[in-house]
Amino acid sequence: MLAWLRLLRLPNHATAVADVLAGYLVVAGLRTLEWPPAACWLAVVASLCFYAAGMVLNDVCDVELDRVERPERPLPSGAIGLRQAALAGSALLAAGSAAACATAVVARSPWPALVGAGLTAGVWLYDRHAKPTPSGPLVMGACRGLNWLLGMTAAGGVIGPLWTIPLGMAVYVAGLTLYARDEAGRSRAATLLGGLALMGLGLAIAARFIWPAVQAGENLPGSPLPASNWLLLWGILGTSILLRGLLGVLDPSPGRVRAAVGNAIMSIITLDAVLVLAFCGERWAIVVLMLLPLFLFGRRLVPPT
Repeated sequence: MLAWLRLLRLPNHATAVADVLAGYLVVAGLRTLEWPPAACWLAVVASLCFYAAGMVLNDVCDVELDRVERPERPLPSGAIGLRQAALAGSALLAAGSAAACATAVVARSPWPALVGAGLTAGVWLYDRHAKPTPSGPLVMGACRGLNWLLGMTAAGGVIGPLWTIPLGMAVYVAGLTLYARDEAGRSRAATLLGGLALMGLGLAIAARFIWPAVQAGENLPGSPLPASNWLLLWGILGTSILLRGLLGVLDPSPGRVRAAVGNAIMSIITLDAVLVLAFCGERWAIVVLMLLPLFLFGRRLVPPT
């Protein structure tokens, strides 16, 4: 069981749930705590299946490289059979597609199914072809943006300026993927700096929706908190992530880079919670933030990278 949890990279699944839940809440604009409808839960199930499929098929496609760089991983070590893993990854990908279609039926909109088709293609393209190429980080970032869109379309679709949020999170994860590209060995400073620059750009794009409220001196859409205070909170959180990444630039050893990568992955949950705070208030932000202990507990069992 532990080998399967390592193959799935269990802690990271909390970030996938946070994305979909945040996307749904931002569009739905729920103010009071209530049980989310079936469309939200089906989108969460679809996201978990897509994420799990991506993790499993990633290791299936990289098994020869992992035999050299990561021989302790479940597939090169023989803890899990390669054929068994390939079948599990394909089944999870199909289950994700089915759950996305079910979300579309319940939400009475074709968009969740279309987003699910995009995620299916993105997972397959990244694992089979794009990962070692320069386009790899962009495809991974696109998958994260689509994951956000899965939750947003389950709630009705992208409204007005909200499109900058999934775009910004996509750019952030593209930068994170670039930053983590050589984490198994000694990373190059130029690659790390390029990844940090993309991460910073993504954080700026994701916060673009708040600028009109800041300039007008207004409060948040779903909270009495001034928009300028929210922007300050977002800036502090983003700065802490980038500073942790800068430590990896100064010391590009595998341990330091992996620590920065793990922190940036974990911070996705906090970023999602802060975004929910702007639209749904403190209670729903805390609900999203409650996924953080699950990540931390899972990290004690298996590494997130």
